Order: sequence, then structure tokens, then C-alpha cells
Amino acid sequence: MRMTRLSIVLIGLAFSLQASATDLLQAYRDALANDSIYASARADLAAGRELSVQGRANLLPLIGLSGNHQRIRRESSPEYTARGYTLSLAQPLIDTAAWQTYEQSKLQVAASETSFAVAGQNLILRVAQAYFDVLAAQDTLTSLRAQKTAIEEQLAFAKRNFEVGNATITDTHEAQARYDLATAQELAAQSDLDIKREALIQLTGQPAATLSVLRKDAALQTPQPAQMAPWVSNAEQQNFDVLSKQLSLEIAQRDITRNRAGHYPTVDLVASRTDTTQRSNIIGQTNSTGLTNSVGVQWQIPLYSGFAVTSRVRQAIALEDKARSDLESSRRVAAQAARQAYFGVTSGLAQVKALEAAELSSRSSLESNRIGYRVGVRINIDVLNAQQQLYVTQRDLAQARYNTLLNSLRLKSAAGILQEEDLIQINTLLVPESQTQPQS
Repeated sequence: MRMTRLSIVLIGLAFSLQASATDLLQAYRDALANDSIYASARADLAAGRELSVQGRANLLPLIGLSGNHQRIRRESSPEYTARGYTLSLAQPLIDTAAWQTYEQSKLQVAASETSFAVAGQNLILRVAQAYFDVLAAQDTLTSLRAQKTAIEEQLAFAKRNFEVGNATITDTHEAQARYDLATAQELAAQSDLDIKREALIQLTGQPAATLSVLRKDAALQTPQPAQMAPWVSNAEQQNFDVLSKQLSLEIAQRDITRNRAGHYPTVDLVASRTDTTQRSNIIGQTNSTGLTNSVGVQWQIPLYSGFAVTSRVRQAIALEDKARSDLESSRRVAAQAARQAYFGVTSGLAQVKALEAAELSSRSSLESNRIGYRVGVRINIDVLNAQQQLYVTQRDLAQARYNTLLNSLRLKSAAGILQEEDLIQINTLLVPESQTQPQS
């Protein structure tokens, strides 16, 4: 019975440890809820959506109620009281400026939604960057610790050989120097890991937890389509920054028409109901009451405004030219980002393949140098160099994998198709760190 309870406690502890682990998808969802930059973009979107309501208001009836209550006293006249109210309605019938303002407001809402989509893609990239920065820092620290352990073993071996007269004191000094350097590098790597963890915590708003790591046998996929041209074409047309600049151009074009409407007539349907009452304060005097209803059309034609309308039109035309230039610049930047990310993925895949081969060669070289040192055909520095080469290769291999995955996300972001599903796909390549440890 006691063993059963102990087993239950151990199983529960194991599950709690697994539950505390965080993968890439969980980090992203935490950032969705807690990242202040994304929260600011979400609030900006909510504010931007109100623009269409405000623009439409200029086309809807304007209804007002006004009233007065007065006591009037004149010389040689009796004092009397006047009061009344007026209910008025004005419905625009022809107002080009108001219509263009409404059309602009709809474009501005679309621009706000596009900006929010940009913030969403940036959040995915920022979380992925911060997450893989932590993994890279962990790999560097793990590599340095393993290298330090191997150097420590080599230092002990050199000391024993010196004691029995099979080696010189130089071997011991070389190993000691490498050991001291590895210790310093380990401290720096630990500090860097702490900084990278804090950066991830700032995004997710959650305390540090054990992160799932990339599987050693994770298969990295080539971009689909495999040609660069379709990615560049999509970036020039679908990139969210390009779409935002396209909307800005359309808004600027509408602004020209809206400002030209300063010379156009406006026509409104107007209606009012007025009720007035006058009451004398002298007993015996009569009171008067009047009720007036009116319906009609009111028009207005601007004749002269000190050339303000003409100036605003010229200003709007200049701003349209600016918006068109900004659009072209955005297309070029998006195309360059797509090319850069595409080359980053393809060259990264090639680099990963080359470093995997280099890792195997470095392992063989280290083993050969260790054997050679024992039989006297290699010196201690050869073993130390082979050890360092292996750990540097392993670190570079891990970093190349992370960079390839990040560039695949950047490529989709440049093309305007980056979504949460892309993180889910990468998340399938991650496993709890315990599953990567060698079995004892």
C-alpha cells in the first residue's frame, strides 16, 4: 500500500514537471494574451473600426432640439414671458465631400485591419526569434559544459602522464589554460542564457519554464514552391505592408476629390417644427401661442474662400504622389525580404547538411587524436583542438537549424501568408528536453 502511494506521488510529480514545460505554440499563445505591443495593436484596431461609423454619420440625418425661456421688459410696454422650442431635421441630399469622407473611412478601417495583421505576423516572428534564441543559448551553454568536462578529463590525464614521466609539463599547462578559458566562457554563456530567457518572458508574460527543444532528427522542409520567383511575386502583391501602402494611395486619391468638393454645391432637405408661447404678466392681458411647421430644400454654393480650396487640392495631389512612391518602395522592400529569406532557407538547408557531415568527421577526428595521444603519436594540444572543433561544429549545426526555421517564417511573412498554422507545423519538430537525453 505504501509503495502504491509512493508510485502515485511519483507519477503526479512527473506529470507536473511535464506540464511546466513550454513549447513554441504555448509561448505564442501566452504572448497573444500578454504582449503589450500586440495589445496596443488590438486597441488601435478597435479605434480604427470606429472611423466608418464616424464617416457614415455625415450622410445621415441631423436632428436637433432647441428651446428658450425669456422674460422680456420694454419701456412703455408691459412685461411678458416668452418661451418656445424648435425641433429641426437636416438630411444631406447632395454632399460630395461627405460621401468621399465616408468612402475614405471604409478604406481607413481596412488599413487598420491590415496594420493589425502586420502586428500579428510580427508577433509570430518575435516569439519564434526569442524562443530559438533561448534554445541556441542553451545549446551553447550545454556545449561549453561538455567541452569543459572533456578538458577536465584531458587535464587529469596530462597530469598523470607527467607524474609517470610520459609527458611534459607543457601538456598540463595547455590543458589548464583551455580549462580556465572554458570556465570563463561558461559564465558568459550562462549570463547570455539568462538575458535570452528574460526576453522571452517579456513577450509571454509567464515565468521561465523548461522549453521543448528541436529533435536531433528533425527534417527541415524546402520552401514550397521551390522556385524563388513565385515568392517574390506574392511579396510584391500580398505583403501586408504593401497592402497598407496601397490603401494609403487609395485614401490619398479620395482626398483629392474630397478637397475639390469645396467648390461643389451642397443640397440638404430641412424640416422644422417650432412652438412659441408669449404670456403677459398683467392680469387681463391676452396670451399668444404659435405653432410653425416647415419643410424644404436648402442649397449652398461656395463662391470664394481665399484660394484655400485650391491650395488643399494641390496639397492632396502632392500627398498622392508621396503615397505612390511609398507603395513602390514597399514593394521593393518586400521583394528583397522575400529573396533574402528564400536564400536564407535554401542556403541554411545546405549548411545543415554540410555541418551534419562535419559533425561526424569531427567525432572521428577527436577519437583518432585521443587514441594517438595515448600511443604517443599525437600531443595534448591536438586532442584539445579536436574537442573544440567538435563542440563548435555542434553549436553551429544547432544554430543553422534555428536560422533555417526562422527564415522559413520570414519568407512566409514577406509573402503575406504567415499564420499560426506555420508555428504549429514547426512545433511538431519540438520534443521535451528529457526525451533528448541519453538513456542511462
